[in-house]
Amino acid sequence: MPYFRLRSDKRAFAALIFLIVMAGVLWWRFGRGPEVAAVAPTRGMAVEIVYGTGAVEPVRWAKVASLLRQRIVDLCYCEGKPVAKGDVLARLDDKEARAQLNELRAREDFAKREFTRVNELIGRGVASAQAFERISSDLRQIQGLISVQMEKLDAYTITAPIEGVVLRRDGEIGEIVEQGQILFRVGAPTPLHVVAEVNEEDIPRVAVNQTALLRTDAFPGRRLEGKVYEITPMGDAIAKTYRIRIALPNDTPLHIGMSVEANIVTREKANALLVPADAVVGSRLLVIEGNRVRTRQIEVGIRGSRHVEIVSGLLEGERVVTPALDGLPDGQRVRVVDRNPGSR
Repeated sequence: MPYFRLRSDKRAFAALIFLIVMAGVLWWRFGRGPEVAAVAPTRGMAVEIVYGTGAVEPVRWAKVASLLRQRIVDLCYCEGKPVAKGDVLARLDDKEARAQLNELRAREDFAKREFTRVNELIGRGVASAQAFERISSDLRQIQGLISVQMEKLDAYTITAPIEGVVLRRDGEIGEIVEQGQILFRVGAPTPLHVVAEVNEEDIPRVAVNQTALLRTDAFPGRRLEGKVYEITPMGDAIAKTYRIRIALPNDTPLHIGMSVEANIVTREKANALLVPADAVVGSRLLVIEGNRVRTRQIEVGIRGSRHVEIVSGLLEGERVVTPALDGLPDGQRVRVVDRNPGSR
């Protein structure tokens, strides 16, 4: 009997030790509060930006479109080549239009002969003035139709509207081109600019001569800059955007047609006290005091995409919770993990 009591006592003791260890682990894991990351504020350049998206375009260029729906019968293969104003870029099938012109000219010849005949009859006193007026009116009408038809024929020949380089050609011989379809883009390959759209709520902060930091997937990690030089006075009421134009330097690596993201620098301040943007909620943040968090009201200055300037309410040596966690009450016990300010 004592043997079984001894075994039972050992099992109870082992169970007690296990419970004590588990309780210690649970307290160590959860009793000290949730784990939070903390970072100390740093000094640096506070930058406020306005975001926009756009594309690279020549400053001087033109879109050349067809005025007619017709088949392409001739096309220049001149992408990248210089052209002068008026050079022929394409021809459309004008057989039907020329047939109509020939018919009008035949009617004009007949009307001219009739005019001469009636004029002679009037000289002999045989024809009336009304007959002369009628044939004169017919002749003028036909000649007017000929002028209109000749102008229509001009639309069958597509020419360069400006001097420049053929930047792009679309369409092939035999293809039916639609009215208004762009077939060529002609312009000067330099200088270039970015035409970007900015949300209407941000446009009041954008001004001429502000620096724009540009990003494109074609040059990842490369610093590309431009200068805002024009802001369209009237916005797009449907898209709720305003158009701006950003001048590019002559040595820019950007190519015509590239899509870019533009970050327009609207404000800068050197040696500002900065914390990560995700540490600030409205005008407050969570400050570490010992092993607890305290809610602190602050005065915010420049708000950037990655960092926020703290004007007052925080000292340099203090640490703040980042990202700020919802539901942490003031005075909550926490487990702090220090984070490198430059890790994000």
